[in-house]
Amino acid sequence: MAAKDVNLKKALEGTPPLGSDWAKRYGLLAAFVVLAVILALPAPAGLSIAGQRMLGVLCFAVVVWITEAVTYPVSATLIASLMLILLGTAPSLVPTEAAAGKVIGFGKAVTMTFSGISAGGTVLVGAAMFLAAAMTTTGLDKRIALTILSKVGSKTSRIVAGMIFVGFVLAFFVPSTTARVGCIIPIVLGIISAFGLSIHSRFAALLMVATIHAASIWNVGIKTAAAQNMVALGFIERELGGTITWLHWFLTAAPYAAVMSVVLYFICMKMLPAEMEEVAGGDETVKQSMADLGPMTAAEKKLLAISVLLLFAWVTEKVLHPVSTTASTVIAITLMFLPGINIMTWKDAQSRVSWGTLVLFGIGISLGSALLSTKAAMWLATQLVASLGLASMGVFAVFAILALFLIIVHLGFASATAVASAMIPIMIAVLKSLNIQGLNIIDITMLLQFVVSFGFILPVNSPQGILAFATDTFTAKDCMKVGIPLTVIGYVLLLVFAQTYWKVLGIL
Repeated sequence: MAAKDVNLKKALEGTPPLGSDWAKRYGLLAAFVVLAVILALPAPAGLSIAGQRMLGVLCFAVVVWITEAVTYPVSATLIASLMLILLGTAPSLVPTEAAAGKVIGFGKAVTMTFSGISAGGTVLVGAAMFLAAAMTTTGLDKRIALTILSKVGSKTSRIVAGMIFVGFVLAFFVPSTTARVGCIIPIVLGIISAFGLSIHSRFAALLMVATIHAASIWNVGIKTAAAQNMVALGFIERELGGTITWLHWFLTAAPYAAVMSVVLYFICMKMLPAEMEEVAGGDETVKQSMADLGPMTAAEKKLLAISVLLLFAWVTEKVLHPVSTTASTVIAITLMFLPGINIMTWKDAQSRVSWGTLVLFGIGISLGSALLSTKAAMWLATQLVASLGLASMGVFAVFAILALFLIIVHLGFASATAVASAMIPIMIAVLKSLNIQGLNIIDITMLLQFVVSFGFILPVNSPQGILAFATDTFTAKDCMKVGIPLTVIGYVLLLVFAQTYWKVLGIL
């Protein structure tokens, strides 16, 4: 099997790509060393033993995630085990005489470690994975993509615009970034092959880079488009007692994502110009692919109807009905399995759902919740506020600095879910520690979550980037040519929206 095929298979399975031998060999050891050093240090003033231990687990997790020493599901089991041991044996968090000398205990540690598994965000992500599996099983996602591409023509500029638009449309119906990009990649490779072009051509790089970045942009624009959004929403619900409806998120983020999509188009066309202005036979190739699919099956029609109804339910949440996004999605998935509908069987679904990712998601929420409940996140936030001087700044300056901080931190991660799990609890703690009049913590946390989807610069900054990079159609340099200016402009646009549109909405 060719190296690129092995990489593609590993990317689909959520494992690190080939070439990470150093990290595999030393990353886990480095993580344990960091943990041991933190645990050996005297507890700082204002930080409990349990809090210190949770900071050690956080640093352990960050090192493991950055080095990709183990797969993400395995990292989740390691984090869970460390939390069980270190919290179970930590002194009680209750500062009373009766609790003196007592420990948290393993019963409470189990609850803290696995509380994220039952969180509403985890349930929604699980349901979304089943929806994505249904799209893949029936082929509806591919039909939607090809239908759009059949309308754009054979000019390279229109094909690129069409690929970006495909990313936008699929974000509504396929709530999994990896599934969306995984659906589009074979189409892109088929177009390149049918046109008689090399996978190393600039046109191939142009299409693939546009595809992965469009997916990331619409992770920002649509609440249900990405798992990392559910992480932030989980923390918002648990720690701030608030909710963000699908429509509120969309009205806030979609205009920004739309502008970013236009910016992406022009940057791609400028930085990765194709060898030709028009691809001969482009229309025929897409039409032939459509013909190969045949007419819509009954399963596709049923899935399309349920998906449209589900989208309507999401949009009208707390406007026409009280049913939450999570509840409506679970109901929709249940309908797909019912006799007489039979869009897919459980056997079809279970092989396409990334159970390891779901475990990582739940443990990630548990990690963040434990950081907050042990006051470790608040202690860390206090240090961050003092070092950056945030207490004396206004809302806009605080947002600008924290957003830039997240962009820089993201460079070390290959998973936006990991970034959200590690950083969003700290962002919430920072915002709660500030006594700034007019600070809307819930909405600003949402805006900061937008930045978590900014994995534009390196292919390894997102699962979809790793997946596409394994096709060997573009280089890391190609990705950076587009990613660096896209990140800079994206950050500037954040500040512009913060001073204009989002201020009109009352968010900032």
